[in-house]
Amino acid sequence: MNAPAPNSTAPKVVGAEKIKVVVSAIVPLNNLVTRFEFKRAGGGQFPTFSGGAHTVVEMQDGDFKRINPYSLMSDPADRDTYAISVRRDDQGRGGSLFLHQKVQVGATMTLSFPVNLFSLDLRARKHLFVAGGIGITPFMSQIKQLDAVHGNWELHYSCRNPELGSYVDELTTKYAHSVNVYYDDKKQLIDLENLLDGQPIGTHLYVCGPKGMIDWVRTTAAAAGWPDAHVHHEEFLAPQPGKPFAVRLAKSGLSVEVGEHESLLEAIERLGVEPPYLCRGGACGQCETDVLESEGTFIHRDHWLEDDEKSSGVKIMPCVSRFEGKTLVLDR
Repeated sequence: MNAPAPNSTAPKVVGAEKIKVVVSAIVPLNNLVTRFEFKRAGGGQFPTFSGGAHTVVEMQDGDFKRINPYSLMSDPADRDTYAISVRRDDQGRGGSLFLHQKVQVGATMTLSFPVNLFSLDLRARKHLFVAGGIGITPFMSQIKQLDAVHGNWELHYSCRNPELGSYVDELTTKYAHSVNVYYDDKKQLIDLENLLDGQPIGTHLYVCGPKGMIDWVRTTAAAAGWPDAHVHHEEFLAPQPGKPFAVRLAKSGLSVEVGEHESLLEAIERLGVEPPYLCRGGACGQCETDVLESEGTFIHRDHWLEDDEKSSGVKIMPCVSRFEGKTLVLDR
């Protein structure tokens, strides 16, 4: 992890370190997606990051702190500006709506230091990208990184329609021979089987987008004999609502009821306890917590725990998973 710049006042915290920023630009891209650009508060440069990295954005919405991960889509070589692109989700938990409706240029916010769970494998002879919708964002920084070193890459980008094709014009203008765009409303589909069959040895495959697309690409690649180590995906899960439940924290000596629309992690943080995290989306494994006692049913939604760990009832990922039952005691 990068150390803070000499003039940084970022505090040391559990999990990723934090950076105070100022919103320097807000750029609507279409009816759903907006780009937010940040400068470091007090001046100075940001830490370096590699293509595919994300930052965790803290949003103080009244008395409630919203904390969401977003891919950095700016140029990794530009340390003066960080940028994210956010799709408004009117049925979501409120983070995207807060950014779209309440954040203005000049506002101060807090970002985590960059974390990369979707990095390029630079041993690859070619990088094959498959994106769906807002899943284009991590590829924007990866393309910039590869372009700087004349890397070999190819993008296949599926959008709902031309009006919602974020960055399509930029990509097709600058990289006409490397970018292929497909529109759902025109019934244009990626011919994935033939696409995978025609790649040179040493190609690595990357996919980011809706869960259905990720599962389709991974399943098709596996059936075609692609090695697991050559197939990369990123999917941050949003915590899903559920029945309220009580949890006791053994080390802290505290108890709390997890609300219908908050995650177990958020409820623990509400008590002032700070489990480590890097993604808050069930992918990084940092918030993995031992279960000391339980009477009920676990609702595991993470990508991290193995099936036997989930069935054993001795571990939980509080960022996205829930519990239904009478007793839950955690080692926190």
